[in-house]
Amino acid sequence: MENLVMETPEQTVLERLEQGTAPPREGELPPTHTFEVKNMSIWYGEKRAIDNVTIDIATNAVTAIIGPSGCGKSTFLRALNRMHELTPRTRLEGTVLLSGKDLYSSNIDPAIVRRRVGMVFQKSNPFPTMTIGENVVIGLRLNGVRDRKFLNERLEKSLRMAALWDEVKDDLHKPGTSLSGGQQQRLCIARTLAVEPEVILMDEPCSALDPIATAKIEELIYELKAKYTIVTVTHNMQQAGRISDYTAFFYLGRLIEFGPTTKIFTNPSDRQTEDYITGRFG
Repeated sequence: MENLVMETPEQTVLERLEQGTAPPREGELPPTHTFEVKNMSIWYGEKRAIDNVTIDIATNAVTAIIGPSGCGKSTFLRALNRMHELTPRTRLEGTVLLSGKDLYSSNIDPAIVRRRVGMVFQKSNPFPTMTIGENVVIGLRLNGVRDRKFLNERLEKSLRMAALWDEVKDDLHKPGTSLSGGQQQRLCIARTLAVEPEVILMDEPCSALDPIATAKIEELIYELKAKYTIVTVTHNMQQAGRISDYTAFFYLGRLIEFGPTTKIFTNPSDRQTEDYITGRFG
């Protein structure tokens, strides 16, 4: 059975959570690219938001998506876990492969895609009626996990990976909304990590944060790429230069240029890329 196909009831929840996420066996090499996007176009009704984009997203690396407002950055990001489908009258053409599997095949369950490809949004969104601890493990509970020991272990592991455990370990019973803005964003990252995705998508995760909180999120992103493939949208050119290994520049729904971040920022091949990075427009 393919990793993304709807699982049978006989499979345990833990098997489902781990399906497709196991690290390579000793001696095996991980895939070079987590995503292979070929000739992707996306429409909202009659409006084309993405125009014939082809790009490969490297495994265990940070890829930054840059470009002016309205250029299709967030639409592209959301298409990587099929969240754009939640918008009415949306249509996609082309191919999106995740570890070689077609995400848009008719036998693929979007819910499983979104579990394997987690999303962190621009505005932190802890559930207001839940405690800090409940916010982290809600995804596991919704998948049927009831083992308290397992939940507690995953809770601590996820908060540690989000660099938040030491700050909240004595306050897990308090509301998630009682945390500062930067802490809430890290709480949302911990919630994403709890279900052990393969990929983390981030849509301007630092845009609403102060410089200190931003620095903590950037440090966290750098640490997480050792285990996860990360794709992030940002308007902050300096941030893209600091945290990313690869950068893709979008303009009017088209991919103008893509390559190693150092090359994009120091020696871009396209004049439009240079003009955007140097602040001539956007």
